[in-house]
Amino acid sequence: MRRRRFLASGTALLSVALAGCGHPAVVLDLTEATADDIADEVSTTADPGSEEYEVVASALENGSATRRGRSELFDRVDTVRVDGAFYELSETRIASSEVTVYEVLVDFDPEDATPELGEVAFEDLPETDRRRLEPVLSEADPPRGDGYDLGVGYGSAAEVGNDSVFVPERRYDVLVYDGERYRVAVDSRTASEVEYRYEATEVAPDVETFADRVRDRYLFVLAGLSDAEREVVEESIDGAYFEDDDAFRSVVERLREHEGIREDDFYGTWLLEYEGAAYLAYAEW
Repeated sequence: MRRRRFLASGTALLSVALAGCGHPAVVLDLTEATADDIADEVSTTADPGSEEYEVVASALENGSATRRGRSELFDRVDTVRVDGAFYELSETRIASSEVTVYEVLVDFDPEDATPELGEVAFEDLPETDRRRLEPVLSEADPPRGDGYDLGVGYGSAAEVGNDSVFVPERRYDVLVYDGERYRVAVDSRTASEVEYRYEATEVAPDVETFADRVRDRYLFVLAGLSDAEREVVEESIDGAYFEDDDAFRSVVERLREHEGIREDDFYGTWLLEYEGAAYLAYAEW
């Protein structure tokens, strides 16, 4: 949906500061809802080769599957799309333990780039280190301040494996990348690691069948609008509506009279029919 233009996004490895980022106070955005759009709104797709895919495939083959991790694998979604079919997935915590996790710190402008342990060229690093570090080292304008400038999460020693030259034991403290010399350190902390059990049950063999299930539960007809409310809806279909006026609030109240696909204190998503067409309606108020 277009609504994703209005939402903030993050990254698993880096913390990004957003300063002076404008954001509308209110939004109403309607996008025509195809079967795929509806399915995407209430499910997540597990692509072949991903951890999600392997977990679901194992659960289907063996009746259940387990994994260890520091967070849930399926965030706020209990329906997963695998090879075109849709499955209801349960994710149950069954045990927890403490584990050491590592972060590799990079100083892009060290006062002293003389190695104490040793130096290594980026191209000589093992693949596991190159894959994690290349996104930050290739930044055109990396941060440069006092001390270490960025931290790259590596995870636990078990997740890293035996190939890294930095985790769990640091073998070098200076890294040479594209002619530049950077100082490297390693930080560690203790985190909780949870063992999860997964079970999967098919709920629909294809996207049309699944979308019909969603329509049966959520779809309602938006009708009987005043001229002002109709103007809000029409503008929301053409692009998006940003005015916090009486007509906007009235339309939002009409939406909130129905069960939303997703609803929080100040935003939500609904599936509605307006003048014979189905729409996914996203609102912030």
